[in-house]
Order: sequence, then C-alpha cells, then structure tokens
Amino acid sequence: MGTHPILKSMIPVLEGIANTFGKNCEVALHDFSSPQNPIIAIINPHVTGREVGAPLPEAILKVLKSDNIENLINYKNKSNDGKILKSSAIFIKDENGKPIGCLTINIDISEFIMVKNTLSEFCEVADTTEENRESYTGSVSDVLESIVNTTLENYGKPVNFMTKEEKVQIVKMLDAKGTFLIRGAVDYVAKILCVSRYTIYNYLDEIRVGEDFGKY
Repeated sequence: MGTHPILKSMIPVLEGIANTFGKNCEVALHDFSSPQNPIIAIINPHVTGREVGAPLPEAILKVLKSDNIENLINYKNKSNDGKILKSSAIFIKDENGKPIGCLTINIDISEFIMVKNTLSEFCEVADTTEENRESYTGSVSDVLESIVNTTLENYGKPVNFMTKEEKVQIVKMLDAKGTFLIRGAVDYVAKILCVSRYTIYNYLDEIRVGEDFGKY
C-alpha cells in the first residue's frame, strides 16, 4: 500500500514549519500504514537523532491504543542524549475519520531552560516565611524519580550540556542524599545522565576515594 495522498500533501508543510522555527525544530511525518518504519519525511533530524524509517514514539503509540485519539500539544519530552524538548503530535485522518498518520514537532529548548534557570537564580530572594523542605511520597520508584528530578532542577543545567565533572557533581549530590541505597538507583541515574551503569560506579569510586583522602 502506497502513501496516502493526504499525507503526501503534508510533506511541503514540514519544511515550512522547520524553516520558521529554525535548526532546533525537528518536524517529522509518520505513515501509520507502515507501523514498523513509519517516518516518511523528516527535517532537522539531529534534534532527536531519528531518520526516515524510524519507529513511532511511545507517546503516539499510547494514543493509538486508546479509544480517544486526540492531538498531543505542547508537552515536555526528552531526547536519548538528554536534550529537553517541547513537543506536539498532530494526527492526520482520512475522509472517513480514520487516523492515517501524524505530524510531530520537537523543539530543543535546552538552551532556553538554561537561560530561564539563570534568570530565576538572579531574581531569587530569601523566603523567611516558610522553612525549605523536601517531601517524598508514593512508591520507591516515585521517591527515586523525585530525588533525581529535584536534584537536576536545582542544579539548573540540562544533561546534554553537562561536562563529565558536572555529572560527577550530580552523582555526589545524589549520593549525599542516600539515593544509591535505593534499589535500581544506579541504572536509573545512568539512564537520566546518559551514561552507562559502570560509569556511575566509577563516579562513586572517584567521589568516595576523594572523601577518604580528605580525612587525612
């Protein structure tokens, strides 16, 4: 089965959107008639590292499996290499209302997040009316996710902009909170920091050797 004419007519739209928003805006067109390799056109693929023939994102698959297919607009996403993305997925239907494909937009906002955090830090004033505190509830995995997300947000720099030394500092901060006493923490942190689990162990060894040396 060939590409539906409606989808073919959307291809020029991709370039228009990408050129409007610039090189940090990836636009892709997905054809649901080829579920194994649905991307039939993509502009600025460096944003997510995908290419023509890449599989459907998990967020779109979840919508297709639901009873109510609605567009996903302006949601926060993350690339495999740690970029923070602002994403949308617009579903395209045929004359009978059947979804035949979708157009996805992924804008890398990592640099904007850095600027936002810098401005927030500059504008921050002391709050003497309420004691700062962290509260974690829910399952063990929820606690782990909350600790890691809070630490990264407070650090104020997207993972894909971090140096090795900065990632070591993040691991040191997490270790001080007892994060690695939680089962599965090493694998989870490795995934978030886009490194291997063995790299996390090396970071921990480096941190603890340094701490032991400082005692003498």
